Amino acid sequence: MTSLTRRSPAAHRVAIAEVCEDVADPGRCTAAVGDPAGGAVVSFSGVVRNHDEGRSVTEIEYVGHPDASRILSEVAAEIAARADVEAVAVQHRLGRLVVGDVALAAAVSAAHRAEAFSACAELVDEIKRRLPVWKRQVFRDGSHEWTGSA
Repeated sequence: MTSLTRRSPAAHRVAIAEVCEDVADPGRCTAAVGDPAGGAVVSFSGVVRNHDEGRSVTEIEYVGHPDASRILSEVAAEIAARADVEAVAVQHRLGRLVVGDVALAAAVSAAHRAEAFSACAELVDEIKRRLPVWKRQVFRDGSHEWTGSA
């Protein structure tokens, strides 16, 4: 008789935690969290939109603190350590992005959908709260503004 366990040997892993200047790839994040024990994979793409509070946005620039990679890894590890999470993958872009570019890609696998949705939402919220990345929005009229969170 074969003994089945819920957890695969790779459970609670951080598959990707990157602050990058090239591409944040939602497909790569989703593929990276695949796990035999994961019955649900939830992904998130934070995309540069063309407006903010009624103003037309043309581009965004993200500038990161030297500790940004370490903090992103810590947040990913905290979410991955949850009892119901199999794997986490997350990438945050730095540099100049235009409308339609992915600024944040994330994916979480868990045994069940509710846990996967919850963990992915918490991952994104914690990154927005804790990651030392500043955003400069450039508006169609040429003005810009800085905000202190991703």
